[in-house]
Amino acid sequence: MTKYSVLLPTYNERDNLPLIVWLLEKTFRENSLAYEIVIVEDNSPDGTLQVALDLQKIYGKDHIVILPRKGKLGLGSAYRDGLKKATGDYVFLMDADLSHHPKFIPEFIKKQAAGNFDIVTGTRYISGGGVYGWDLRRKLTSRVANYLATILLAPSVSDLTGYVFQMEIVVRARQRNYTIGEVPITFVDRIYGESKLGAGEIVAYLKGLFNLFMTT
Repeated sequence: MTKYSVLLPTYNERDNLPLIVWLLEKTFRENSLAYEIVIVEDNSPDGTLQVALDLQKIYGKDHIVILPRKGKLGLGSAYRDGLKKATGDYVFLMDADLSHHPKFIPEFIKKQAAGNFDIVTGTRYISGGGVYGWDLRRKLTSRVANYLATILLAPSVSDLTGYVFQMEIVVRARQRNYTIGEVPITFVDRIYGESKLGAGEIVAYLKGLFNLFMTT
């Protein structure tokens, strides 16, 4: 039976983690899919690790895998470490703050199977996709960043904003002629906690964009 791994990097996600795990479990169970959720925990001061341990007791160690780390080491390294830990045939990279709703998972699976794609990515910028909970400034920032990425990198996907690691995955994959499919998603701003995407991440995105432009 095909098994799916979900990577959830966490830092101060105590309030969001129980809900995203419940939604993931519900989605996989209702679709009769084998799964594991790999929680990559960056030593959150709010007690996220204890919440993860409690969830592991509820859902079992075969479904909840916890990878504690010594500090806030960054999203890219969290995904890399999580990929080493994952045992699924396919891997989903998701945010733990409910911005990526698990209800879209079956659509990703269908898309991959239909086109035998190497990568399937979500997009806010094709028909059926969208963003909720953002103010006009944030929407404009995202659109401008996506436009710059499209002009400089020609990534052959419609949505290339976010963290540098996520952008680089798509660009490097295209460089190696991997096939990439897209699924429209609705992106919802977090309800609990503070966004990790601040001025530092925007500067890092621009630096990463320039670096990829120069090296691809």
